Amino acid sequence: MRIQHTRVSVRVPATSANLGPGFDTLGLALDLCDDLSVEATTGGIEIEVEGEGAADVPRGEEHLVVRALRRGLDHAGAPQSGLRLRTVNRIPHGRGLGSSAAAAVAGLLLARGMLSEPDALDDEDVLQLATELEGHPDNAAPALLGGPVLSWMQGERARAVPLAHGEGVLAPVVLLPRATLSTHRARGLLPAEVPHGDAVFNASRAALLVHALAGAPELLMEATEDRLHQEQRAPGMPESVELMRVLRQEGHPAVISGAGPSVLVLAGSRGEIAPLVRRFVADPSAWRIAQVSLRETPTAPVVG
Repeated sequence: MRIQHTRVSVRVPATSANLGPGFDTLGLALDLCDDLSVEATTGGIEIEVEGEGAADVPRGEEHLVVRALRRGLDHAGAPQSGLRLRTVNRIPHGRGLGSSAAAAVAGLLLARGMLSEPDALDDEDVLQLATELEGHPDNAAPALLGGPVLSWMQGERARAVPLAHGEGVLAPVVLLPRATLSTHRARGLLPAEVPHGDAVFNASRAALLVHALAGAPELLMEATEDRLHQEQRAPGMPESVELMRVLRQEGHPAVISGAGPSVLVLAGSRGEIAPLVRRFVADPSAWRIAQVSLRETPTAPVVG
């Protein structure tokens, strides 16, 4: 295998995982994207970062995009080279919007774009390698495939399928706090075991959510109920969980986005939700409210 293309770019979306009851399995892609480009060089590593995380991300081989890109080239049996990487980051870091999954998928797709035989790093390979980097596929799958996605582990293999969704069912609104929360800390708040009744409850709601997404928006409130992870994480993000509760009491299908602390409303409008935020949070200026479209197209590299 050889490197054929020395300049490749990709646009990769933010994602929101869990969607309430679908813990570690349901997710969707949002039209809030990072833009990345890479050029193969004969030198070392050069990294230019603009936007989110610019002051914090590493500038060497430990950068997640670089690690993923090199993992992809290794998988395909292609030689390594020097790299000049440029990223324009719009996905907030540490907010539960899949920034690390986006980086992993982006790096792997940049590697695919460089290859003389792109099929050596197909979508199944990208999903598997991204999952190995991430630990689970719930963000990587929608970042790769677009739209709402169901993902799962079959033994050691990551699997995913796009979900049918009715026109107009999803009108996502994202509530972004200034505060951050690491996924590691958020997972540390979860119990090792859950009551059998709660597991049954979530299984029923996750199944109902698949049906609601396919064209029954009137069921979204019931379908996004959860007993496994959101309330359990309240000590790490009390204001986010309280805001989610308030929004749900007012009839909005709100959930914690991924590991939080952002809140996702699956169907709503910024005009309806902004007044509630102003009424119920201690410092409204610490929250940004964004109406973000569903991103439905699969992610693919562009050569040149």
